[in-house]
Parts: sequence; structure tokens; C-alpha cells
Amino acid sequence: MTALTYRGLLDQATRSLYESSETPRIDAEYLLQHVIQKSMAWLITYGDSKASSCHVEVFLALIDERAKGVPVAYLMGYRDFWTLRLKVSKHVLIPRGDTEVLVEQALERIERQKPTSVLDLGTGSGAIALSIAKERSQATVLATDKHSDALEVAKINANLNDLKNVEFSVSDWFNNIKEQKFDLIASNPPYIEAKDPHLERGDLRFEPNTALIAQEQGLGDLNTIITRAPSYLKPNGWLIVEHGFNQATQVEEKIRASGFQNVSLYSDLNHLPRCTAAQWGNH
Repeated sequence: MTALTYRGLLDQATRSLYESSETPRIDAEYLLQHVIQKSMAWLITYGDSKASSCHVEVFLALIDERAKGVPVAYLMGYRDFWTLRLKVSKHVLIPRGDTEVLVEQALERIERQKPTSVLDLGTGSGAIALSIAKERSQATVLATDKHSDALEVAKINANLNDLKNVEFSVSDWFNNIKEQKFDLIASNPPYIEAKDPHLERGDLRFEPNTALIAQEQGLGDLNTIITRAPSYLKPNGWLIVEHGFNQATQVEEKIRASGFQNVSLYSDLNHLPRCTAAQWGNH
């Protein structure tokens, strides 16, 4: 039997993922780089070298799991987001590139050298809170989640990325937050309707439903956040929320009805409406 090269291993894995993944080659490349701890440039250059039996065994085991649908991020144990590498587990939503638009808009509204208070509701892995903390060293960020398992992951990520300007608190939205007001509140809450067919496809099948599904046609948690946010915002403070591409109109209506001004809608990497920012005026 001819020994497998790394390139041959990659080709074999790609073929075995055709039926189960929309991105079989990319998945195989990520997992192989993870196993051998080498870059894609190394694979391109040295791909014809013989694959070690240890690498083959570990890699093919991961490919088997990926063929069952287990997300690549869970198999590797991390996901890169913004400028950070974040640990992920089954307790948290996998950070997505589309959420980076929310981070961008938050940073646009936070002065670099001005002390600023930021609240991230439902932080999960800490993706939003930690990205803001990394870019704005003068900001103090409070990251909350009602699930302590998720909050532990976020704390680990803060330590891994050496971020000291983030605090953590278990809270179901605003319920456990002390009487304080923030310059900016950000949130990527659950916003998928319980009967949405996407929940039966791809990575969503393995991610925690508590981070995905919301009542009231997916708008329940968004409505709670929008309605209660004014009590926790300073005059001229900002609220920025991520939502479904088909929820933009309802979110804008709720935001305006709650007394916000300067409402703006922003699109994700696929040019779909993904997050809304609004300012709380001097009421």
C-alpha cells in the first residue's frame, strides 16, 4: 500500500466530506492544519511529504466527526474572530464573521482615548465584549450571560487574550445588573424562530438552542433588550443589536417606539441586514 502524502490525505478527506459539508475542501484544510500545527503555506510547499501515521489517525478521526456534522470550530476547540482566537465549546454559539459588523459599529461609537462603559448582553464566548476591550483599552466592558457555563468560556478567552478591562456577571439580560448606566449596550441575542428549518441544518444542529431560539417569532429577546435598555443607558448612549435579516423592519419599529433616535441599519458580509444601532437622547 502506497504511503499517504499530506496532499493525498487532504484529497481523500475532501471527497469523504462532499455529502455532509458545503465547504468540504476548506473544512479538510482547517482540520489538517490544526492536527499538524502547520500553515496552509507549509502544506502547499511540502504537501508531497509522507504523512505521519499519528497525524493520519487523528485527522481521519476528526473527519469522521465532521462527516456526522460536528462543526469544525468545536472539533478544533477554537474560532478566530476579529483579531482574537477564541476558545469555543458546546456551551457557546460559534462566533461568526457576520457579527463583526456589530463590533465595527460599536467601535465607531467609542472614542479611543475616552473612558467608556460598555455592556455586552448574552456574551457567550465573549466575542463582542473581548473584541471591543481589545480595541479600546480605555473602555470598561461588562460581559453578561445567564448561563454560567458560557461565562466560564468567556473568562478563559479573556485570560488567553490577556484582556484586563472586562468584567463578567451571570445575568438574564438586565435582571442581575446593578443600578448603573452605560455609554453603549451591545447584544447578539437569540433571534431564530423555534420552527425555523435552518435549525435542522449545518452547524446549528450542534449549537446550544438557548443561544439560537427566541419566542415571539424570534423577536422575544430583542424586544426585551430594546424595551429595557433605556433604563441602563446614559444620555446619548448607544444600543446596537444583531438580528435576523428578515427582522430589520420589526426591530426598527420597536426601537423607534421605545424612544430611540438616530436609527441606522447595517449589513453583514453577505450584504443582508444584520444589525441596528440607535441612540438614546436626552429624555
